[in-house]
Amino acid sequence: MCADRDFAYGAAAGLLGDLLLGDPRRGHPVAAFGRAAAAVERALWRDHRGWGALHTVVCAGGAAGAGALAAFAVRRSRTASVGLTAAATWAVVGGTSLGREARAVAGALAAGDVDVARERLPHLCGRDPEALDADGIARAVVESVAENTSDAVVGALVWGAAAGVPGLLGFRAVNTLDAMVGHKSRRYRRYGWASARLDDVLGWPGARLTGVLAVVAGGSPGAAARAWRKDAALHPSPNAGVVEASFAGALGVRLGGTLSYAGRVEHRPVLNGGGRPVAVTDIERAVRLSRRVSLLALGVAVAADLVRGARTAAPAPRTSGGSS
Repeated sequence: MCADRDFAYGAAAGLLGDLLLGDPRRGHPVAAFGRAAAAVERALWRDHRGWGALHTVVCAGGAAGAGALAAFAVRRSRTASVGLTAAATWAVVGGTSLGREARAVAGALAAGDVDVARERLPHLCGRDPEALDADGIARAVVESVAENTSDAVVGALVWGAAAGVPGLLGFRAVNTLDAMVGHKSRRYRRYGWASARLDDVLGWPGARLTGVLAVVAGGSPGAAARAWRKDAALHPSPNAGVVEASFAGALGVRLGGTLSYAGRVEHRPVLNGGGRPVAVTDIERAVRLSRRVSLLALGVAVAADLVRGARTAAPAPRTSGGSS
């Protein structure tokens, strides 16, 4: 049972480290992975799904494999095992940086400086900031906070509870690859297909847990549940629709609609159509909801890991034998 608590202690310490320290401005492990993945892409890129799948296997498999080797190396030391889990959790979660960037944009909007808000927006999402006014920027920030709560925190904790350090690193690797090559540009429509599909699969449980916890932790559980049930399936992403709809209902705002990525205009369905337009003050409300969801997700992940460990360690029931 003590060995099974390593994830619980390590994940809690890692998330606490993120809350207190956030991400380093230089030398972040995810940034190092991104540079390595870009080097692999330069060597492998072809306008073909097969080569893109190989890229995904090499990069994501390498990250998960490195995590497995590290976990195996420290398996005999509980202190080292907890420390490794804490370091991996801190490296892959990004809730504090998410909130910091969202608040920076909110501060610029509150000061009436839309140009600064446009400069900061690419730190959160890939939308074309020049195509957005102040209201559009605020909506984009709330949507990004909702989606990244699942991608940058909850999903990682789910896979950490399921597979330990390899799960943490593997999930974050796939999520990073999706951000790098998973979009539908001309260059990546085929090459990024495998990364995008794998990200959809691995993100599925974390997105549903995020939706459930947004219903629980938000101020309007009934509205959040209704928005999820009614509107989530309308979104082109099977996972982003869940978290954005549940956040929209919980916050009482209307998300979705027309947006632009690198000059490509998309008309997405409206989520929680009965809500009001997003205001600048809703960014802070979204960040606080994200924080509550993240802490609850830690509790769920730790509890699930402990329950699984208890079941694994439980002795097999005795069978009464007798002569016949």
